[in-house]
Amino acid sequence: MTNGRSIIKRDGQLVPHDRNRIANAIFKAAASIGGFGFEEAERLSIVVEQRTVESYAGQVPTVEDLQDIVESVLMENGHVSTARAYIIYRHKRAEMRDVQRGAVEATDNIPYKRIYEVLRWNIEHGCESIAGINRIIEEGEYPGLVSACEERFANECRAAGHRVLEHGEDVRLIIVAGPSSSGKTTTTIKMEEELSAHGKKFKAINVDNYFFDLEMHPRDEFGDYDYETPQALDIDLINQHLEQLLAGKAVKTPHYDFHTGKRTLNVHEMQLANNEILLMDCLHGLYSDMTRSVPDNHKFRLYIETLGQLHNERDEFMRWADHRLLRRMIRDSWSRNHDPLDTLTHWHYVRKSELQNIIPFIGNVDFLVNSAMPYEFPVLKAKLFHFFPEAMELYQSDLKRQDAVLRARRIRQFLEPLRTDVDERCIPSNALFREFIGGSEYVY
Repeated sequence: MTNGRSIIKRDGQLVPHDRNRIANAIFKAAASIGGFGFEEAERLSIVVEQRTVESYAGQVPTVEDLQDIVESVLMENGHVSTARAYIIYRHKRAEMRDVQRGAVEATDNIPYKRIYEVLRWNIEHGCESIAGINRIIEEGEYPGLVSACEERFANECRAAGHRVLEHGEDVRLIIVAGPSSSGKTTTTIKMEEELSAHGKKFKAINVDNYFFDLEMHPRDEFGDYDYETPQALDIDLINQHLEQLLAGKAVKTPHYDFHTGKRTLNVHEMQLANNEILLMDCLHGLYSDMTRSVPDNHKFRLYIETLGQLHNERDEFMRWADHRLLRRMIRDSWSRNHDPLDTLTHWHYVRKSELQNIIPFIGNVDFLVNSAMPYEFPVLKAKLFHFFPEAMELYQSDLKRQDAVLRARRIRQFLEPLRTDVDERCIPSNALFREFIGGSEYVY
């Protein structure tokens, strides 16, 4: 029976939430290990539904959120084996069937072939698993892994630049889009370096300066601002300036101060020369309204995502969104004066916005870059691991913070066996990872 509530699927669609689907999934997971019957599965599905309402009052949960709650409810009710079987049922069984057909599981509208290429590269370099990275560290080969990852990424940026050249002189605006902390800014810089070698000149428009004052954004029950939505940006002014810039006119863009949450208008003077292409590094660059004033044939859309294929001993893969959360927890702490735990509790806004305003538009991109670097995780763990037990203890009794608790528990369990005895000085100053941990030669 559909209860009238909704969830956000991985492709961004808003669909009715059906309790029977949850009960059936729980029952099949239990049956696969000779567990309980449908009556218990139905009881647990009601508990899941109640927990979802309590945890996401006034919000729309994603399918990932819902599955996390199912796992948590199963474990709390003493069905640990069924919880494990449920995860296998929901994720691994589908993946295994796809592999048998010559494909691998794709998520968030990313093509199967692209995910398979990433997994194959990881296997070839021995970094497809936590155990593999631990072996690389133990054998003193961590600097070599860093070099290999950076070379792969640089080659992808060069390929993106060549694809722009293939599009010819019609390209007036290059949109570098992708979810939060995917590495859009560094990718933009590296692609610009490549294209500059071919006589192309670029000028970047900083979309972050178009945020409305923070006090204009809606707050939730915690007093938290939702600035992940495209509507947090002055889209009308962005389009006005895009149209003027591509017409050769001068504009004065705003300036936004993240420490104060205030915007000042008419600060940065900007104008395109005849031989310059406009660059837009934007979280919501694929959102149609963001560039509605520019004809499609004048746009080149580049998409960035952490397409990591790293698994643990239980064959669970690190979620791309969890990887980016780790990056953002570090960066926000020094660049935006945010406590890492604030970033963690805010993350449900990020993921909701990605699924609604980014993922549905991936099919329109001209080139896709993988920004995941397997060498990041030992450094990420060393800097952030202690926050996750703290978050679990701090929010464990707060039903409305269960999203943060579930993410903290999942990341803690995944990273726990990973070694951290690496020297991050071998990470070059022009590495994408420096965008998040600091020490970059680039000016952001």
